[in-house]
Amino acid sequence: MLGFATLRAQAVLVASNVDKEHGVNLNKEIQQLNNKLDLQRRKRQAAIDRGDQLLLPQFDREIAAIEKRVASIKGQQLRKNSSKAEGLKAMKFSRALNKAEQADMGKLKKSVKGLVVVHPLTALGREMGLSEVTGFAPKAF
Repeated sequence: MLGFATLRAQAVLVASNVDKEHGVNLNKEIQQLNNKLDLQRRKRQAAIDRGDQLLLPQFDREIAAIEKRVASIKGQQLRKNSSKAEGLKAMKFSRALNKAEQADMGKLKKSVKGLVVVHPLTALGREMGLSEVTGFAPKAF
């Protein structure tokens, strides 16, 4: 059974092993924390079923710590997407891409320098409120 200090040490270790240049794989970290959270909840329920009231406060503390970490990471994701959205909205030109352009994305990206394509179903696309695949570029294309 992992204690609060052990979980905190693991969270710090995970955070320190992140490669700053390539960004954080926040989704993977959230998934791992959700797995740990599910495990702790199952252990807590097993303790309740056994009638072991002494372990419940410990499980509650561990669950609270993991939930706090998940909330923190989701906040990081939101800030990261918000800053990306601001940068894209600051670009001088944007327009929806037609089906032919979407089909041959490589050709389009080679012909338009600095093009960034955002799909509406991605987290960034939802953040920006897009309804169709949109290209952002410093110049008209």
